[in-house]
Amino acid sequence: MKSFFKIFLATLLALVVFTVIGFFLLTGLVTAITTADKAETGEKAVLVIDLAKNYPEIGVENPIARLSKKDDGDIPSLYDVIRLIDHARRDSAVKGIYLKCGSNANGFGASEELRNALASFKSGGKFVYAYGDVINQGGYYVANVADKLYCNPKGGVDWRGYSAQLVFVKGLLEKLQIEPQIFYAGKFKSATEPFREKQMTEANRQQMTELLNDLYGHFLTQTASARKIDTATLHQYANENRIRFAQDALQYKLVDGLKYEDEVREEIKGRLGVENITKINFISLGKYSKAVSFKRTGSSRDRIAVIYAQGDIVDGKSGQDMIGSDTYRDLVRKARFDKNVKAIVIRINSGGGSAQASENIWRELSLARKDKPVVVSFGDVSASGGYYLSCNADSIFAQPTTITGSIGVFTLLPNMQKFFNEKLGITFDGVKTSPDADLFSAAKPLSESQKRYLQNSVDSTYQVFKERVAQGRKKDIAFIDSIGQGRVWSGTRALQLGLVDRLGGLSDAIAAAARLAKISEYRLREYPEPYNLLQQIMGGYQEEARQSALKEELGEEGIRTWNVIKRTKQMMGVEQARMPFELNIE
Repeated sequence: MKSFFKIFLATLLALVVFTVIGFFLLTGLVTAITTADKAETGEKAVLVIDLAKNYPEIGVENPIARLSKKDDGDIPSLYDVIRLIDHARRDSAVKGIYLKCGSNANGFGASEELRNALASFKSGGKFVYAYGDVINQGGYYVANVADKLYCNPKGGVDWRGYSAQLVFVKGLLEKLQIEPQIFYAGKFKSATEPFREKQMTEANRQQMTELLNDLYGHFLTQTASARKIDTATLHQYANENRIRFAQDALQYKLVDGLKYEDEVREEIKGRLGVENITKINFISLGKYSKAVSFKRTGSSRDRIAVIYAQGDIVDGKSGQDMIGSDTYRDLVRKARFDKNVKAIVIRINSGGGSAQASENIWRELSLARKDKPVVVSFGDVSASGGYYLSCNADSIFAQPTTITGSIGVFTLLPNMQKFFNEKLGITFDGVKTSPDADLFSAAKPLSESQKRYLQNSVDSTYQVFKERVAQGRKKDIAFIDSIGQGRVWSGTRALQLGLVDRLGGLSDAIAAAARLAKISEYRLREYPEPYNLLQQIMGGYQEEARQSALKEELGEEGIRTWNVIKRTKQMMGVEQARMPFELNIE
């Protein structure tokens, strides 16, 4: 017994000591992070924006990186960047912006918002300098609004025009003896084309051509306005491949000069009147966000809830870059029952996903709309399921380059029997209580009655989808079918067709929500809410470790392939309201 008490007391003492040490360590960590958050703008500041960084709809906080005083530890959300630029426009300490524009990791809609924010910043009488060694078309689109746009004398500007290429795997599946059993509604619903065709169908080629021309036409129009060159001439440059070297870009007035990066800094130095380039007060977005407070302005108790939804739409809980129906239903419900919240704005950047999940979120938003205004803002893409869940809103905003529409449904189920039997030598056997109990098994072909069942289910879901859109947009269902069929549209076309109400960004949507709610003073309440400190530390560490391991093993291309495999697995046997293709425009 004495031995037991000795062990017990020793264990208890160790636990107490560990708890006390842990408490002080955690207190020190919190203090260090809080201290790390404090920053000052200083005088004659130049805000640095790097387009090579992707600014997501939902920002990423990294408290561990703050301990090392890294300014780029956190990744601000796109709307945070827009608000920081707007704050800098009114901040006397900030004299200008230095835009790194060699590449652009942001999509068409995000680029439009960034470009508009920079144009507004310039209107306040402050300068914007843009520089890149070799400037791609995405970087150039944002940068051409700058006061001065420079490229490296040995670099250049990419001016080839837009192209989009799709990958088809039907031939591979045939060699592996895998039969993709596909069911879809809508002749433009081409998400399944890679599995059933070896090249684009005429319907898909038609929609792709029109979409690409819309996006490229907007690019040329905006560039023509900024550079004072007509669109026909700009198009001719691409058709005749005139912009091959940096000197060509200067000759044809696409840039203002050819300079090395240090020479651009010298010009900024002269503009600021500082001693040398090392004295220029360059300030990163991360540091500037810690130095200013732009989120909690105003004293009104009235709130507008802003809910950010980014990624694939899935059933259940959300994960990284996933819009989980349970999670977002709860978020909408929380905003709906909050008496201080006078309106709801949902920001969507999604190509769709599970039709059932989209229906569930649609339902919750429809209920919320009975109590308070609901306004939707589309980002780079809000198509298929992304459009489904938002179609009953009071007002929908999109950018001219937003990819939307894709009103259609599909599902697929592979028959891998021959692959297992003849390629791997694996066979299956089993028992069942009814003929269709093994309906979703990939180890056998579907029967004719099972095929009819799946097609009827897809057709029924498509009918409901059309009814939801017709009701929300106050259109005839026959008209919705004529512009549906899985077809994607640019934001500009969507406005003409009545699928969206206005062209504009998230700020415009929030302003519209305030008008509908009849409030002039308000603060934003943004969802999803930030994780607590421990969740941030553990979650950030785990995700960073996972991504690092994947990247090391697979590389960038491998990660993209891995994500496609994961997404394909999610689609099996689940009705999908998903955009018809992965759009990668160069």
